[in-house]
Amino acid sequence: MSRLGIFVDRKTMSNSEQLNALIHCRDVAEEMGHGVDFIFPVDISKITKMDALFIRARTDPMNVTYVAARMAAFHGIPVIDDPQSIQICSDKVNMYSHLIRKQVPLPGTVFLSKRDLSVECVTKLFDELGSPLILKEPSTSFSLRVEKVSDIAGFFRVARRFIRLSDWIVVQQFVASKYDWRIGVLDGKLLYVCKYTIPSVTFKIQASVNGHLVYCGVESVPEQSVPPHVVRLGIDAANAIGRGLYGVDIKNNNGDAYVIEVNDNPSLESGEDTCYPQVYEQIVTHLFAK
Repeated sequence: MSRLGIFVDRKTMSNSEQLNALIHCRDVAEEMGHGVDFIFPVDISKITKMDALFIRARTDPMNVTYVAARMAAFHGIPVIDDPQSIQICSDKVNMYSHLIRKQVPLPGTVFLSKRDLSVECVTKLFDELGSPLILKEPSTSFSLRVEKVSDIAGFFRVARRFIRLSDWIVVQQFVASKYDWRIGVLDGKLLYVCKYTIPSVTFKIQASVNGHLVYCGVESVPEQSVPPHVVRLGIDAANAIGRGLYGVDIKNNNGDAYVIEVNDNPSLESGEDTCYPQVYEQIVTHLFAK
C-alpha cells in the first residue's frame, strides 16, 4: 500500500475548517487505496518512509515546511509544494520577476531598493502609476505588510517600515475591484475557480480593521461561468512558476485581467472547491503519478 504523508502543524490542526479539509483529504486518499499519515514537525523523519508528501502548513523558506519539502525532494518523494515553488512564491520580487519574464499581464510593478527612496523617485512613481499605490514587503503572506498609500508622506512612512525587513519593496499600480478571481492550477491544468469578495472596509482579502480581523467572502464558481481569458491567464501565470499546485489571484477590471500574485500550495478549506468535488482526488492522483 502506498503511503501519503500530510505535513501539518498545530496551527493547521487547531483551525476547524482546515481540520475538516484535512480529514476530507485523508478520506479521499484512503478511498483511493492509499494509507495516510499526518506528520507533525516533531516527526519530520517519517517523511522518508512516505511515497508522497502533501504539505498543509504555511510554506516559507524560513519555516520547517521548507525543510520538509527539501527532505522529500532529496529522497525522490513527490511533494506539494516543491522547494523551488516555495522559494519563488515566498519572495514577491522573485515571483513577479518570473511573471515579467513570461510577459504575464500585471499591474504596473516596480522594485524599489533603499537607495532609491527619494522624493524625486517617489514623485515619479505617483506620476507614472497613479494614486493610490500599493506597497508590498516581499515576504508578505495573507495580505500582511501590504498597504495602500495616497501621498508621498504616506509612502515614506510605510516604505521606511518595510525596508527594515527587506532590501526591496514592491510598488504596484492600484487596480480597483470588488472581488478577486482565484484560479487553482495543478500541473498546468485548471483545478478550481472561486471568487474572493473584498470586504467594503478594506482592499485586501484579509485585514485587521479597528482591532477586528475581517475576511473576504468565498464563492466557488463553475468553469463555464468564468471568462475564458481569466482561466487562461491563471494557467499561464502558474506555468511561469512551475508545475505544482498554485492559487493565482487575478483582478478583472473593465475586461482587462491582471495577475496580482501566485500563491504556492493555496488554501482549500473555505469552500474554494465546492463546485469541484474531485480536487483532492486530482491532487492525490498527481502525487502518485510522479
